[in-house]
Amino acid sequence: MSADADHTPKRRPTRAEAKARTRRLLLDAAARTYARKGFAAASVEEIAEAAGFSIGAVYSNFGSKERLFVELLKERASQQVSRATEIVSEAQHGDDPVPALGRLLANAADKDPDFAPLQAEFWLYAVRNPPLLETLAEELRGPRSELASLMAKALSHIGAPETVSADAVATIAMALFQGLLRQRRIDAASVPDELLGQAMRWLFAGIAATGTPGPAPAAPSAPAPAPTNDTAPATTNDTAPAGTPAAGPPPAGRPEDDEEKP
Repeated sequence: MSADADHTPKRRPTRAEAKARTRRLLLDAAARTYARKGFAAASVEEIAEAAGFSIGAVYSNFGSKERLFVELLKERASQQVSRATEIVSEAQHGDDPVPALGRLLANAADKDPDFAPLQAEFWLYAVRNPPLLETLAEELRGPRSELASLMAKALSHIGAPETVSADAVATIAMALFQGLLRQRRIDAASVPDELLGQAMRWLFAGIAATGTPGPAPAAPSAPAPAPTNDTAPATTNDTAPAGTPAAGPPPAGRPEDDEEKP
């Protein structure tokens, strides 16, 4: 091969490709900086410097340090949902998805131990800044919608009642994941690898049970016959001793006996 062949000019990236690369480098640098210093202490200048850009790159791509972190949260949530979807899809070929779902939780807690505290820190910050809280809610609706599609398939598989909302189940599943993730960071022994999968089994078992008809209610018993006089209850032919005539109608001439007994 001639030496000239090694000097083939490289294609310049398009504007969109260059922008995507810049965003990727900023997100990666932000993740490292936030993990090292926490959300509040990390500055835009530090993030930009770690990515090799000026602070203008942060503002032009994300608008603020807060929006940059929201983008990180959305990206992590989408990755987790995508992996869960792959796990369930692979399970359609005969594998039990529960152990793999448990490993998904364990990996999120153990391989990225700084992110759960960052989420908690940012949640507290957003709660105190309502406009940012709405932004966070809006951005996380996308991953939750993806998860709802997965939950809808699972609900159909177990024959869940149509009144069970896939969106609601997705919300519960996300809350379970986040809660167990934080608990594992506090006390790893209390959240073994398989607990997330087991929790999902319990959730769907409960949902399936809501569509199972229960036992038919017992027929109400017939009321006891009303007494026919003031001193003794009426007897029937089934209970009267042999040779005892059945009680007859109440004697006439007493207005109160003409009224219906309670």
